[in-house]
Amino acid sequence: MSDPTGSGHPAQTHFGFENVPEAQKASRVGQVFDSVASRYDRMNDLMSVGLHRVWKAFTVAQAALRPGMRVLEVAGGTADLSRQFARRVGPTGEAWLTDINGSMLSIGRDRLLDDGQAQPVVRCNAECLPFPSGYFDRCVVAFGLRNMTRKEAALAEMSRVLKPGGRLLVLEFSKVWKPLEPLYDTYSFKVLPWMGSRVAGDADSYRYLAESIRMHPDQETLASMMQSAGLSGVRFFNLTAGVVALHEGVRI
Repeated sequence: MSDPTGSGHPAQTHFGFENVPEAQKASRVGQVFDSVASRYDRMNDLMSVGLHRVWKAFTVAQAALRPGMRVLEVAGGTADLSRQFARRVGPTGEAWLTDINGSMLSIGRDRLLDDGQAQPVVRCNAECLPFPSGYFDRCVVAFGLRNMTRKEAALAEMSRVLKPGGRLLVLEFSKVWKPLEPLYDTYSFKVLPWMGSRVAGDADSYRYLAESIRMHPDQETLASMMQSAGLSGVRFFNLTAGVVALHEGVRI
């Protein structure tokens, strides 16, 4: 592994609040999602009190898909968004569902098939997408970027596969309105692990999810990262007082 510091030690990254070698993060995150996959959608409804559906609906509306378009969902897991994308691009379009985690992806594939949507499903790493440059009209990642080891590399890849004028949309937890921080912290670090233990039988995975939110770049930092990845006109929308933000940018 590369050692950008020249210290002789492998490059480090964060897994929640824990520092780990970069080579370990993907497998550690994989274990989390293997553990929660079967209860993932139920827990999303419980954790967000159903708000995740509103956030995703806003994202779908902002994507402004039309029949015949090609759209790529990165880290799409159980296909909440891909199912809606498939309906909007229609039989002449393409709605690709991708994820690095096989447990999540198999659920998403089955849900698409249950909808009668025979759309392409690919297991791949967002940092090295197996698609030609300039192929997609839209690329969307929802609640997946914060789990990626090298976010800059993933954003560059998502930008690369877009057509000039194509748009990247990033829906992710972000920096909450400061007066709400104490209440939000209590909910994140007390209620979520308890809920994970009671409903999913896994407090540790939901403790990691809460920690990963705190380690994710804030709104302005992510906007700057998207610009560095080759996107222009980057803007973001704060949703639910900044609990979540939707960023979007246009491929130059």
